[in-house]
Amino acid sequence: MRASDLTKSLKALVVQKVPTFLWGAPGIGKSSIVKQIADEKGLDFIDLRLALMDPTDLKGIPFYDKETHTALWAPPAFLPREGEGILFLDELNSAAPAVQSSAYQLILDRRIGEYELPDGWAIVAAGNREGDRGVTYRMPAPLANRFVHFELEVNVDDWREWAYRSSLDARIIAYISYKNEHLFTFDAKSEAKSFATPRSWEYVGNILKAGIEKNLLLETISGAIGRDIAVSFLSFIKVMERLPDIDGIINAAETQQSEEIDVLYALSSGLVSKYLQNPTKESLENILAYTLDMKSEFAVMVVQDLQRSGVDMQHSANFKKWVKQFSYLLD
Repeated sequence: MRASDLTKSLKALVVQKVPTFLWGAPGIGKSSIVKQIADEKGLDFIDLRLALMDPTDLKGIPFYDKETHTALWAPPAFLPREGEGILFLDELNSAAPAVQSSAYQLILDRRIGEYELPDGWAIVAAGNREGDRGVTYRMPAPLANRFVHFELEVNVDDWREWAYRSSLDARIIAYISYKNEHLFTFDAKSEAKSFATPRSWEYVGNILKAGIEKNLLLETISGAIGRDIAVSFLSFIKVMERLPDIDGIINAAETQQSEEIDVLYALSSGLVSKYLQNPTKESLENILAYTLDMKSEFAVMVVQDLQRSGVDMQHSANFKKWVKQFSYLLD
């Protein structure tokens, strides 16, 4: 299930407090989706990495109550006591069976030991699939049956929308637009330690911001996405040197067009990223005017990316011209 569709379903289930489980390969954004939903709904968010816990970490520590002469459990401080939010149980199927048993009680009864989960909190869990080279334990059928299960797939269009919204380096967005297959290269049969995922491309964005010396850049980026893709990406970056002046296009001072496919991918992403940094009516009109002379598939790419980012063009004079010129591609 692609991220955009999964998000819609998950939002509705969080409201109804239906326990859900997100399956997927490492690094594809499972936890980011849940955190995004919490932020959009104004909910608290607690992320518990169950693979790092012992059973007592979740259930609490037993103590003797002198008044009742019984043994009680002192619940951990990190569990919520009030309000509304999402309790995210990450790496649930990577946790030891004893920890999964403790989580089972929390999921089934919304309580564990002396602790009771407040009514305003929803439970969402996530984990890698059994064939994803991670340490996983087969989830007991009774526990699995307590969840609504989703398997998250990697979708380039969804990722591009997220990347623009997150102000990821435009060179990365352009490269993945050009080389879709390099967004996610995880192979469960490979022993490679570094491979491309949405998460590792985010690391590449941080590497580019870090100002690392050029002679160290290849080795550093290789550590995030693998050497072959790092070489390809750095070669693509050189394409940016052949771009028409993006600021000039935004200001209607540049009319030069390119016929090179790799340049057009980079230019399309560069225009969208630049506009989203400082959106104005004038710059939108200038970009749309420029796209009227672009190769049709790239003119469509620019407009669709702007629309996915929430840009309203209905009142634009140049958008009316654009629709008239490219309407045959939208049928």
